[in-house]
This record gives sequence, structure tokens and C-alpha cells, in this order.
Amino acid sequence: MTAAPRLAELFPATTDGPAATMAFGERLAAYLGPGDVVALFGDLGAGKTHLAKGVCRAFGVAPETVNSPTFTLVNEYAGAAFPIYHFDAYRIRHLDEFFEMGYEEYFFGEALCLIEWPERIEPLLPAHTLRLHLRHAGDTHRQLVLAPV
Repeated sequence: MTAAPRLAELFPATTDGPAATMAFGERLAAYLGPGDVVALFGDLGAGKTHLAKGVCRAFGVAPETVNSPTFTLVNEYAGAAFPIYHFDAYRIRHLDEFFEMGYEEYFFGEALCLIEWPERIEPLLPAHTLRLHLRHAGDTHRQLVLAPV
């Protein structure tokens, strides 16, 4: 983590809609860099993709090009200074599927990795993974919590 001790200053947080969740992602990006892995836990509609859009926007990726890679498993974005890999593990049924795609090159390389539905691949997540939980807190509000390491 690029700035792990200060990261706790952001959490817990509450957002009041998709735009606010994206803005939070932009603020979070100030603490992230190459080699970081961010696991985005949360139910369907919790804001995982909007948070990813905000992080990507902070690194020069147009948010309209960022979408959940449900059918492709990983989307690759050319950030201004380094690549960003955006995973969606929802359709992973067996760890072997993720292992066969060469996940180590992604997780232990010089890119930023954002992972939706990380609970499906939990045993493969690196020890340095930042674990964020997004929870419904009303119709449009979301609570964002940093899991202890």
C-alpha cells in the first residue's frame, strides 16, 4: 500500500449515491499505486463498480470506459502512469480458473488491481491486499469500511 498508515483516515465513510461513490474512489486513489491490490466486497448494487470508476478516473481513465468485467473476467485500462486491471470474480466457480489465467502476473506486477467479488478467490489474494466492504445503508446511501489487516 502506497500510504497505508494514512489510509485509515478515509474510513468509515458514507456516500449518498453513485456520483459520491465515484468521488470517494478518486480520493482513495491518492493512497494507491502500482503493485497495490484492492478487494471490493459488497452485495449486488453496493457500488463496487462506481468506486472502481472513481479510482480509474483519478489515474486518467475515462469513467465511461470502466465497467464490470463480468463476462471477460478482467478489463485492462491504460492509466496515465501505470496499468489498472479490473477483475470481476463473480463467475469463478473454482480457484483453478483464476489460477490458469496467470493471476500472479497481475497481482504481483507493477499495475493497480481492483477486484469485484473477491470472496470467490480469497485464498489467492496477496497478503498486502486492501479489503474494502461496501454496504447498503438505505436506498442510495452506501457505507464503506476498511477491513483490518
